[in-house]
Amino acid sequence: MINALAILLVCQLAGEIAVRLIGAPVPGPVVGAALLALALSVRGIPSFLPPVAHGILRNLSLLFVPAAVGVVQYGPLLAEHGVALAVILVVSTALAMAVTALVFRLVGGRVGDDER
Repeated sequence: MINALAILLVCQLAGEIAVRLIGAPVPGPVVGAALLALALSVRGIPSFLPPVAHGILRNLSLLFVPAAVGVVQYGPLLAEHGVALAVILVVSTALAMAVTALVFRLVGGRVGDDER
């Protein structure tokens, strides 16, 4: 268990260091997760890692407590700007979906022509 936690934390630390050195606009844990995925795809998954990963996933709901506390803490601000935030979320999600569909169609059209 200690080995698995150490691997996870070392990958997260490596991601944080890489982001700080490069100045990339990406969260360090995301880079760390990519490094972990790369390492696991190259070296394989050690037998001690899945039980720890499943344990973390079983308790994942505990990680949402800080987010809920933030919502409660900023309740008045959310009440004041809640409608605008909701509109922004809906519009940005719709735009992201539309752009994704457009790119998918463009790439699919180009790739599809080669395979026919």
